[in-house]
Amino acid sequence: MKISKRGEYALRALIDLGIASELGWPMLQISELASKEKLPIKFLEQIFTQLKAAGYVSSRRGKFGGYSLSRPMNQIKFGAVIRLIEGPLAPIRCVSQTSYARCSCPDEIHCGLRILMFDVRNAISTILDRYTLADIVEITLRKYRRDKVTPAFLHRSIPLTSVLPQKKGGTSQQAKRRGRQSLFRVVREPNKQSSAKRAVK
Repeated sequence: MKISKRGEYALRALIDLGIASELGWPMLQISELASKEKLPIKFLEQIFTQLKAAGYVSSRRGKFGGYSLSRPMNQIKFGAVIRLIEGPLAPIRCVSQTSYARCSCPDEIHCGLRILMFDVRNAISTILDRYTLADIVEITLRKYRRDKVTPAFLHRSIPLTSVLPQKKGGTSQQAKRRGRQSLFRVVREPNKQSSAKRAVK
């Protein structure tokens, strides 16, 4: 199985949306994603049209519009997204679970190549159908924190969350964003009170 550029960009765009959502930015503009991934906007729009039709993302028009995930991240599995964009995971159609087609082999049941390709398909699908977008976003953010790297979309000039509805009776999205940003703040202001105490001593 080989993932095309279209499939690769679709997966990277979903990961970007997931990371941004975890950092308190549930909606991103297509221009931001295109700039980060260095892609033509028209090409990325075509990919999002397909993802939107499948129910993975939703869009909103206007100055503060853009794209956001329309499903919880733990319900988005990579295997399903790849099948949507690329087709079956199986290397040959006669071992596909979702798009089976008989091959030219006269004895399919005893075909050694088919037996081998069954194992290949099972290995691929086991991994891709196990991992969700939530898993990959968590792993990526963990590596950002470990390497002290500031994720994309963390510092933005327009606070999109300020125009989004906030949940009642809970922590506001903006407060959550400030909390998450503190995890990635590399340069912190010195504690003036502590400095003053040290000066007195």
